[in-house]
Amino acid sequence: MASKNIHVVPTHNGWAVEAEGGAGRQQRFTSMDHAIATGREKARRAKVELLVHGRDRQIVERSSFGDPGEVAG
Repeated sequence: MASKNIHVVPTHNGWAVEAEGGAGRQQRFTSMDHAIATGREKARRAKVELLVHGRDRQIVERSSFGDPGEVAG
């Protein structure tokens, strides 16, 4: 089973960290910095990409923690 990328997304009262297709499962934060730090650690452990979205939902930052020699399949 392939790991899913991690997203930091805005919520109505803060920020959330969620995996792609997470079906509503989120960790919520009041601080964007705390959400990014948590998302970065989750992405690093899972060896996936971290995508940070701004308040307009556009991606403002991408960080890849996958193995560059690994072939997706």
